[in-house]
Amino acid sequence: MTPEAMAEKIKSVIEDRKGKDIEVIALADKTIITDYFVIASGTSTTHIRGMADEVIFELGKLGVKPAGVEGYDTASWILIDFLDVVVHIFQQSEREFYNLEKLWSGTAAAKRKNEKENQES
Repeated sequence: MTPEAMAEKIKSVIEDRKGKDIEVIALADKTIITDYFVIASGTSTTHIRGMADEVIFELGKLGVKPAGVEGYDTASWILIDFLDVVVHIFQQSEREFYNLEKLWSGTAAAKRKNEKENQES
């Protein structure tokens, strides 16, 4: 499975679980850390864990296992590392605080978010 296909599959799984504000950010030309970030928000710790569980389950059915999972216990920010794709599932307040989209400015997602914020001002 290509990193792009994996990112799209993860996005689809999160959409099916009613994730909010899902962004797929291509990073291959910006960093060696990973090829893609998939960023989403959830409405509660239960919702965030449910999305994380479903992503791990669905990719597992395709033979893809995470290299690591962080933040599951508190579920304010769960990070799932699939090496080529890193998934970040946040509580909205945590997502706003860390603002990964802005951190990786220059990406299409960051530009869209900044344009949206400017229009609302």
